[in-house]
Amino acid sequence: MKKDIDFSPVTGVKMAIAKEITASGEEWAVYIINLNLIELSTVMITSKGYGEIDGETRKTSTLRHMIEELGPQCVAKVEPIDPAVFVLNNEFWVSYYIMDQIFDKKFIFTPGSFDPSLQRHIPEIGLEGVLHS
Repeated sequence: MKKDIDFSPVTGVKMAIAKEITASGEEWAVYIINLNLIELSTVMITSKGYGEIDGETRKTSTLRHMIEELGPQCVAKVEPIDPAVFVLNNEFWVSYYIMDQIFDKKFIFTPGSFDPSLQRHIPEIGLEGVLHS
């Protein structure tokens, strides 16, 4: 049962949504950043968007991703993201193992998170965007 699992607090793992300028324009993507000095294994990420647009409840499809190993102090691109969903809450539920201990954390980017004044340079990926820890 879930109540029997010891979920230690997550440290050293961050999520970022950042834009890259390409020949075809701006491309936004979601990244997971491991700042720990040890690798993460069996990283599972579930993403979904939800909220209201013009008074109407909206939600996106739920996407699931799995990364077998994320090395120490490494970054992985999780998925591309359409800026049209920035008006919704964008939730990323991350679970992973360090050795045989499971860790679990929910990262939620709220609609106001993407205001240009809140975007900054994210050195781990070398792009401008929003960082959530």
